[in-house]
Amino acid sequence: MLSSCHSAGIIGIDGYLVTVECNSSRRLSCFEIVGLPDNAIKEAKERVRSAIINSGLQFPDCELIVNLAPADIKKEGSSFDLALLIAIMSSSGKISSKIELEGSCFIGELSLSGAIRPVRGVLCMALAAKKAGIKNLFVPYENAKEASVVGGVTVYGVKNAREVVDFICGYDDAELEEFVFANEPSEIELHAPDFEDVKGQAKAKRAIEIAAAGGHNILLIGPPGTGKSMLAKRIPSILPEMTFEESVETTQVHSISGALPDGVSLIRVRPFRSPHHTMSAPSMVGGGKIPMPGEVSLANNGVLFLDEFPEFNKQVSEALRQPLEDGAVTITRAAARVKYPCSFMLVCAMNPCRCGYYGHPTHPCSCKPSDIKKYLAKISGPLLDRIDIQIEVPSLSYDELSANEKSEPSATIRERVNKARKLAQERFVGEKTDNGVSVTCNAQMEAKHLAKYCELDDACKNLMERAFNTLGLSARGHDRILRLARTIADLAGCEKILPYHIAEAIQLRSLDKKYF
Repeated sequence: MLSSCHSAGIIGIDGYLVTVECNSSRRLSCFEIVGLPDNAIKEAKERVRSAIINSGLQFPDCELIVNLAPADIKKEGSSFDLALLIAIMSSSGKISSKIELEGSCFIGELSLSGAIRPVRGVLCMALAAKKAGIKNLFVPYENAKEASVVGGVTVYGVKNAREVVDFICGYDDAELEEFVFANEPSEIELHAPDFEDVKGQAKAKRAIEIAAAGGHNILLIGPPGTGKSMLAKRIPSILPEMTFEESVETTQVHSISGALPDGVSLIRVRPFRSPHHTMSAPSMVGGGKIPMPGEVSLANNGVLFLDEFPEFNKQVSEALRQPLEDGAVTITRAAARVKYPCSFMLVCAMNPCRCGYYGHPTHPCSCKPSDIKKYLAKISGPLLDRIDIQIEVPSLSYDELSANEKSEPSATIRERVNKARKLAQERFVGEKTDNGVSVTCNAQMEAKHLAKYCELDDACKNLMERAFNTLGLSARGHDRILRLARTIADLAGCEKILPYHIAEAIQLRSLDKKYF
């Protein structure tokens, strides 16, 4: 007897539907799984057998051949266990289904006792199930809130195999909890750090506001204890709220990485990732035998903060160049080739030298000139060119530290950032990059957009020419200044870019001549 039901797998952050076909024949007892299963799926034979017996059901004494279709795609993970159990019990006539198995999808790992354990990537699978026209989705109880984000599908949270079988058979006392997503408005977390706690550093705050308004990358450079990390950790509090689409994409990445917090169905606050400088390149951009997202993808639609930037291995920092340009990273391995999104705001902090006091007004620097040059050379010119804003964070005076007046709160700054972002979004309606990605902020503008939206008058052109020749800017550096000027004009509510917008943008990129 032949039966089939559905499960789902993952390639990158994209889910795909898998048809689980089971044929039972009255021959010598055996149990085989075909369709390119990995070791975890091959071992599912013993999990399924024990789960059936320990759930008070009878395992069929016959030949069982299970096929996972499409058969030319490598299947990985333990999320197929529950579907295997349902297909086996249905094909052997041990259960009589009262619901349409063809319109149902079963996801979950089985324990030997029959309990259903949570799996990674349920949101990705749920999206694929909806796209394929699935009506009923059975997922582990712990994953049900996450799956409910996808509308148009009835999501059931299940705790053990027996209650799933009883529900399918239509027993009167069999009930499963349905989960419905409550799309509540996103809010900045109450305990999030606020800019009103930061004393002084008006220039650095202004630079960060510009970076947030345009989605620009920023480098904070200064001696120890000046508040570089403190400023960076408060950047998410002034970024615009995530759209529903951004939240879903961010949640997908965290779900397949197993980094989704317990009880969280949808990530609404922009992620802030701060990896240690001892990390490897695969940890940064993603990798492994089975490719998994790295820190750049976990920071998607949020902030990636690299403290002590020169201390990162050269291979790690240089690996950022392509993700910064493309907003996506492609990982190729023998087993698979996957693509992960990584549209993030890069925030870096560093000391001007190894001891940290080069250029300090009162504290002498103990480094040799050759050591300073060697320390700063850890950051390559091409990578520095991709960081739009390079701003100095000087030491504070005693008067600034002892002042009782609170600084401007994040909520006020965020209002200005939102207005500037709204202007940019209205301007870029229908605009796309060469990669087909919609342009939503000024930092994403390419050459064709700069020519269209960053027209300069004669005064601005003269100023740009002097800066280009004096600072020795590259073509990329020239374009970065135009993008910054466009953001500064948006913050000021100006449709045209004016000379003082250009002047401020130039000042935000002048540190590479002072230090580098």
